[in-house]
Amino acid sequence: MIHASGGPRPRSNLSGRREFCRSACAAPRPGQSGTWITDEMIAAYGALHDAGAAHSIETWMDGDLVGGLYGVAIGRAFFGESMFARVTDASKLAFVHLVAQLQQWEFGVVDCQMNTSHLAAFGAREIPRTSFLALIRTQIARNAPPGPWHLDARLSDRLLSRQAHAG
Repeated sequence: MIHASGGPRPRSNLSGRREFCRSACAAPRPGQSGTWITDEMIAAYGALHDAGAAHSIETWMDGDLVGGLYGVAIGRAFFGESMFARVTDASKLAFVHLVAQLQQWEFGVVDCQMNTSHLAAFGAREIPRTSFLALIRTQIARNAPPGPWHLDARLSDRLLSRQAHAG
C-alpha cells in the first residue's frame, strides 16, 4: 500500500516514462486473459505523446514503477484512457497528482470514461450528454499548457504531506 509516512517515499512523474506506463496498462489484470490495449494502440499513443497530446503520470517507489495512468489532452480537457496499480493505491496517488496539476492549470474537465466507485471517491460524477458536449466544446477551444508537461514539485510535496498527516 502507498503510504507517505515512514518507509520509502513514493514519487510521481508527469509524462516521464510513457512507454512503461502504457505497457503496464496493457498487461492483463488478474482474472483477465487479455486486454483492449493492442501494440498498435501503444504505438499510436506514443506518437500522440511525441506530438504533445498524450501524457502519462507514473507513481514510482524505490525505482520501481508501481502505478499510473495515461490519457490525451485537447485544449483544457483531459481524456483518461487507462490506469494500473502494482501496489495498492498507486494509481490513486497518480490520479490525485494529475487532477491537482490539471486544476492548477485551470483544466475544465477530466473525462474518466467509466463511472467507478474508485473515481467517485475523488469527486467524479456523470453528467448529461448535452452538458458534457457543451463542456468539451468550451474546454477544447482553450489553449493547452505548453509541453513538455512536468508535475509541480511543490504541489506534489503538499499532497504527500497531507497524505502523511491523514495516515
